[in-house]
Amino acid sequence: MSISLPDDKSRLRCAHCGNLTRFDVVRSRRTSEFWHTDMAGNVSVEETAILGETVESITCRWCGSADRVEIVPRPEFGGPDSEAAGDGGV
Repeated sequence: MSISLPDDKSRLRCAHCGNLTRFDVVRSRRTSEFWHTDMAGNVSVEETAILGETVESITCRWCGSADRVEIVPRPEFGGPDSEAAGDGGV
């Protein structure tokens, strides 16, 4: 089973407690890096390319739920808060 991350038009939401802002995301990445080592042996990473990524878990930081975290549309893209966000509170 693959766990997805939100894109530019969506966000995470905990269906248990309603949290929209705090999540622990555990993911594994396979990367290729260009390392530049100076004459003293100090390394700086100048380029990084992500070759693969697996999201292992997403847990709500507020209530600890891992099985109720969902991806929902952002308000500006038709999410449940779109009417309230669109009128500026007027």
